[in-house]
Amino acid sequence: MEILSIENSIAEIIANDVVIRNVEDGTDLIGNIYYQGFDKVILHEKNITPQFFDLSTKIAGEILQKFSNYRIGLAIVGNFEVYQSKSIKDFIFESNKLGKINFVSSKEEAIKAFLK
Repeated sequence: MEILSIENSIAEIIANDVVIRNVEDGTDLIGNIYYQGFDKVILHEKNITPQFFDLSTKIAGEILQKFSNYRIGLAIVGNFEVYQSKSIKDFIFESNKLGKINFVSSKEEAIKAFLK
């Protein structure tokens, strides 16, 4: 895993493998980001366990609550149209509406969301 500084205090996680498999991985990532002085992070869908997108596992809720508690903005870049469950679609819609956690289709969209 590599953490790239993009702009100001925005970091992008670059990895070939899954970086977040569980809540503890999410907590470790937040600590790493936080202590490096970033307050916004771009993470790619491919680097997150698929269970994250099954809201019944509660992984998403717990991890995103931690991002919120540490006041670290998160943009997850991916193709979210593949998820058919109404609950995940509503979750993504509400997250994007509030703006602290964003589900976007490109890195450029992520940066725009952070700069609002």
